[in-house]
Amino acid sequence: MAAESNLDKLSERGQSVWIDYLSRDMLEEGELARMMREDAVVGVTSNPTIFQKAISHGDRYDEQLKELLEHEHDPKEIFLQLSSRDVEAALDLLAPVHERTGYDGFVSWEVDPTLAYDRERTFDEAMRLHAWLDRPNLYVKIPATKPGLGAIEDCVAHGKNINVTLIFSLERYAEVVDAYVRGLERLVAGGGSPKDVYSVASFFVSRVDTEADKRLDAIGSKEALALRGKLAVANAKLAYEHYQQVFSSPRWEFLKGKGANPQRCLWASTSTKNPDYNDVMYVEDLIGPETVNTMPQETIDAFQDHGTVDGDTVTKGVKKAHALFDDLAKAGVDYDDVVKTLELEGVQKFADSFAELLEGVESKRNALAAV
Repeated sequence: MAAESNLDKLSERGQSVWIDYLSRDMLEEGELARMMREDAVVGVTSNPTIFQKAISHGDRYDEQLKELLEHEHDPKEIFLQLSSRDVEAALDLLAPVHERTGYDGFVSWEVDPTLAYDRERTFDEAMRLHAWLDRPNLYVKIPATKPGLGAIEDCVAHGKNINVTLIFSLERYAEVVDAYVRGLERLVAGGGSPKDVYSVASFFVSRVDTEADKRLDAIGSKEALALRGKLAVANAKLAYEHYQQVFSSPRWEFLKGKGANPQRCLWASTSTKNPDYNDVMYVEDLIGPETVNTMPQETIDAFQDHGTVDGDTVTKGVKKAHALFDDLAKAGVDYDDVVKTLELEGVQKFADSFAELLEGVESKRNALAAV
């Protein structure tokens, strides 16, 4: 019998391990199946940047592209056809996990990020993706912009699973949770059952330190420099504190009685960007029940090699986390501006990647048509 791995220990604490990458290579070469066996991986997230890298490298997609060229010319529709095959294969592979657990075994497929500020079109696109791959373990990803909140609520009210992505601020996280709960209340009020509806709130972690550290370095005082590398974990811990409060409230107890599932916190962007920091800090410091950590391959490998599981760390040091916000303000860092900047940049980066992805599809299409 194989020895228990570090990632198995996370699972024992009630935290699910997901991989934040999907490609045809990892599916066809059995890499995802291996990670499910050896690395406790029970879910997959993807985004436009990830698909852009997968499709632009190698020739795995060329044969399908040639077939599509015979009847499809819109680069976006071609991309959706390409990505849907990967997502569908991953859904099949993870279906037994979902059947066993309900809350795991999910694969995420993202709404066109250029629609992030259009509630109605985001809702329509999310419903289209759910109809395209009508599977109980599909998550459709919607960015947590102000207009996105309405689309999230509407989708949940229609009984659809939603991965709310690009959450940076505590205020926006509270609005995301409220949108999910309101959506479930509307579903129940309309006579629907919430028991098969799931959602995760994807709270981005490392990027918060990257942006805050840049500002602390610019300030340069001893007090400011001492605060580097601390905001991201504190931010996530306070999000989890809010999660615990909401999903134990009388309002939630009513929905729980109807079979509703809590919206779990998902820690995203958990690779450590600063080489001076512990390369598994965003895993070790955010362990807790009913959470997800979606990691890139290098973070999975690093945690298996030298990660430490020391109880439920996400609930430790919460008072210090609150105090840190005061310390940052005193040092001259505007938290609200940090997270606003990150949201705007996050949506723009995904939109840029999507545009680059469509350009890549177009150039591959042209190259193949010329052969």
